[in-house]
Amino acid sequence: MHVLSVSTDSRFSHKIWQAEELSKMVPGGVQWPMLSDAGGRIGRIYGVYDEQAGVDIRGRFLIDPDGVIQAMEVMTPSVGRNINELLRQVKAFQHVRETGEVMPAGWEPGKPTLKPSPNLVGKVWEVWKPEGIS
Repeated sequence: MHVLSVSTDSRFSHKIWQAEELSKMVPGGVQWPMLSDAGGRIGRIYGVYDEQAGVDIRGRFLIDPDGVIQAMEVMTPSVGRNINELLRQVKAFQHVRETGEVMPAGWEPGKPTLKPSPNLVGKVWEVWKPEGIS
């Protein structure tokens, strides 16, 4: 898995952000490259560049080894993202790729998966028992 962060901020802004903020939130700061998208070229490709403001809005994209976007989330700056959900999704996509099994909603590592088959139709409820739903 490779992680990159991209924003329209300069590499100098990223360096300061890492030193003054991220290193205090995450021991040692973030361990992945922070890329500068000055001018919004990357943001335009992914549909997250705000022309009027001149910035990339918050988005995350899970891209498989074949270059196919498997998941994406775009958020306004006023709502933070959930790193645990991102990691859960990465693990789920990796598991799907390795096994061909599929993950029911809310799947967590170690929980049952679904094995696609015509015999599963109408019987998912026998395999998948969502927690917290009554």
